[in-house]
Parts: sequence; structure tokens; C-alpha cells
Amino acid sequence: MNDDARLTAWVRGRVQGVGFRWFTRATALEIGGLVGFALNLGDGRVQVVAEGPRDRCERLLDWLRGSDTPGKVEGVTEIWDTPRGGYEGFAIR
Repeated sequence: MNDDARLTAWVRGRVQGVGFRWFTRATALEIGGLVGFALNLGDGRVQVVAEGPRDRCERLLDWLRGSDTPGKVEGVTEIWDTPRGGYEGFAIR
């Protein structure tokens, strides 16, 4: 069973000014089937919202937590929800 899901993740560490949002978007597009955005927050974190098949959202979350990300990820907090829709593609905000 592969229902659609909404992943909201907050990534902390050295993740601003290192191309993190760009690589997050590129990874989401490479995984395919995901829409949403990556956004720099004022406190130095990056917020990532992704909607699509849950297994693909999980792949993006694995990438966010992995060692292939730019900068230095110190931790990721996530919540899961039902998709809300309204996104066209995967944006950098």
C-alpha cells in the first residue's frame, strides 16, 4: 500500500548558504512524483515540505538525513500528515 503523504521536515545544522535548498529540489525531482518546497527559516534551519507517494517522501527524508547533503546536517525533525495539495512542482522559496 502506497498512499500519498505530506512530509514536513525541519533540517538543522549548517544548511543555509551551501546550496541545500537547490540540492533538495534536485533530489526531489530525481526521485520523481513529489511536489512541495524548500525554504530557509530565520533561525538557520531549512523547512522542507513534500507531498506524493509515501515511499518517495521517505526516500527524500533518508536523503535529508544522509551524508550526501551539502553543508552539515545535525538533525532532522519530521511530521507526517495527509496531503493538502496546491503545489505545482517542487519550488525553492
